[in-house]
Amino acid sequence: MARIIEVTDTSAPELELFRRSDAQLRSRQQPQHAMFMAESAKVVGYAMDAGVEPVAFLMERKHITGQAREVLARCPEDMPVYTGERELLGEIVGYHPDRCIQCCMRRPAARDARDICRDAQRVVVVEAVTDTTNLGAVFRSAAALGMDAVLLTPTCCDPLNRRCVRVSMGTVFQVPWARVGERPEDWPGEGMRLLHDLGFATAALALTERSVSIDDPALAREEKLALILGTEGDGLSSETMAACDYTVRIPMSHGVDSLNVAAAGAVAFWQLGRR
Repeated sequence: MARIIEVTDTSAPELELFRRSDAQLRSRQQPQHAMFMAESAKVVGYAMDAGVEPVAFLMERKHITGQAREVLARCPEDMPVYTGERELLGEIVGYHPDRCIQCCMRRPAARDARDICRDAQRVVVVEAVTDTTNLGAVFRSAAALGMDAVLLTPTCCDPLNRRCVRVSMGTVFQVPWARVGERPEDWPGEGMRLLHDLGFATAALALTERSVSIDDPALAREEKLALILGTEGDGLSSETMAACDYTVRIPMSHGVDSLNVAAAGAVAFWQLGRR
């Protein structure tokens, strides 16, 4: 069982981790010390299943023998678990979460896009999505609907942002993901070359005159297919669409011109994902 520590002073320095923002936890200057925050026992459990190392917990007393019991049983005996009443813990984190189970975890090493896609058949590429809620929903749909990997362009937001992790319900630890390049100029040029080198046909989800319907049989026949989703406002860049093998549309009714990126992704994954 982990080491239970009653919180009596909310300004104690050992609680500093739980006061940090996502950007502060990420620590780009010292990547070897980078961390992130996972919320809820279920999400923490998925992260531990993937080999992610917990550093410290913050939770209400009732969760120690309740929702968090199984997760804590997997932790070493010296794992600090800071506990107190909900209102007291809210003073530390700056808000009153619905389920106050937080775990500061070590950020796993970045993975290589080529490695995670080498044996994949269906991947999703997310271009320039900066809304963490949308990105979390894309991950959850990708996990549920048969996508083998998620690739993020350099300007996408962080999948280990606490809100993205929470919205994904922990699936960011179940679906392999990687960046396609570190600099904005690496996409689409180098990223597209990587996909084509690995044998992927590329399909941009966009509404253009030359687009084919998502139920076009040619798409389903592709042995390896990369589905490319664009940002919430402007959609995919013209450079990306020009580099793709297909431009794919989801037929609409009632004059609706498009779907939210997460909803469009879910439809595409269901239609074209690995069954």
